[in-house]
Amino acid sequence: MPNTLNPFELIARRWQPSARFVERAALATVVMAVVIVVTGGAVRLTESGLGCSTWPQCTPDSLTPTAEMGIHGLIEFGNRLLTYVLCAFIGLFIVAARARAPRRHSLTRLGWAQFWIVMGNAVWGGIVVLTGLNPYLVAAHFLLTSALLTVCVLSWQRAKEGDGEPRDLVSPAVRQLSWVLVVAVAALTVIGTVVTGTGPHAGDAHKVHRIPLDWQEVTQLHVDFVYIVVGLTVALFFTLRAVKAPPAPRRAALALFATLAFQGVVGYVQYFLSLPTLVVGLHMFGSTLVWIAVLRVFLTLRDRGPVPAAPDALVDGEAAETRPAATTAA
Repeated sequence: MPNTLNPFELIARRWQPSARFVERAALATVVMAVVIVVTGGAVRLTESGLGCSTWPQCTPDSLTPTAEMGIHGLIEFGNRLLTYVLCAFIGLFIVAARARAPRRHSLTRLGWAQFWIVMGNAVWGGIVVLTGLNPYLVAAHFLLTSALLTVCVLSWQRAKEGDGEPRDLVSPAVRQLSWVLVVAVAALTVIGTVVTGTGPHAGDAHKVHRIPLDWQEVTQLHVDFVYIVVGLTVALFFTLRAVKAPPAPRRAALALFATLAFQGVVGYVQYFLSLPTLVVGLHMFGSTLVWIAVLRVFLTLRDRGPVPAAPDALVDGEAAETRPAATTAA
């Protein structure tokens, strides 16, 4: 009885994407993860968090927003629709990674991890709406999106490298310093969600429960962690120079410092201007850039070899064995 091919195998028989295409598909998921963060912030900052009053429908009687709901319903529903766009890009990455020969299970696993995080976060977003924008659940919603961004960045990096055992490009002490830096940025991000949960942008024009902490004190703690992160970044950069690390990690550390400088300027501007909506949105965008930058620093400190080369030919839709470099003269 003939074997039944699954859809991925059928696609792989007819389409062989290049390594460059897989890499770009992975990068597209990173971009879309950032877009989701920014548009989610726009929902909050325009007080459209309850633009759709329920979930999974927009209203108890309608799947889509009605004219009576106005712009807030359109903004909230539009953000929900972007989830499908994000899933389409993730699906493209999964299909491209699965179709390319030789097959790399690590890439397809990362793609499916992205998909399930999106599905879980969509359900979590529904719970956020049903609980009337509970600030703790809203913070967790943002952190789940940060987890998605983490997997997307890792997928992008893995698409650019091979599957060999990771080889450290620096000493264990430098690697440990990079770990401390990642943890510090993660803590900074978590504290940032608490700042948002105590601040004035509750996500809806009606009274919404806030985290019962002093906003000024939490903001000061956030600033303190900014100084810690900047200090660790400077220390890591000069350490990489001192140990003559490869150019890539040094460039990544410098890019992180530049991103932190941009984010710091935006942060001070929003504070002194009493949190204008546009600047707060720009600060949320900056937070995603900082997280991407610190992950890139960490990931450039090891090497896994080149991307596996595709077979020289395809025979009957199956990947053929790679032919030897030398050929017999006619």
